[in-house]
Amino acid sequence: MPQVFFACYQMRVQAIGFLVSRGFRMKKLFAVILMCSAVGAIAGPAPAKYQASCFACHSSGAAGAPKTHDVAAWQPRLEKGMPALILSVRNGLGAMPPTGLCADCTDEEYTAMIEYMAAPAD
Repeated sequence: MPQVFFACYQMRVQAIGFLVSRGFRMKKLFAVILMCSAVGAIAGPAPAKYQASCFACHSSGAAGAPKTHDVAAWQPRLEKGMPALILSVRNGLGAMPPTGLCADCTDEEYTAMIEYMAAPAD
């Protein structure tokens, strides 16, 4: 993960140098820096497909879905093992439809999303 932050930092420094060399005024440069920083602040570590498939129910606990980052709610499910959890997602369980709204997800993507949702909040 540190490599990602370094790469973002390096790209920002290069962008600032480019803008300054092109005669950008300091107000515009400051606005650009703020926008770049905001993008880094709102980009969370959630897997790519989480927002489109899991978020709708797991963010609020709708229809009995275990809430994202609720370690106590996820613990009994994790004890069943990851293969059983992935099977539940593929077949559907309770109010969750088959594939959990992610028909093109691989087992690795399901695993990443489950691990993300079961982990404590940062």
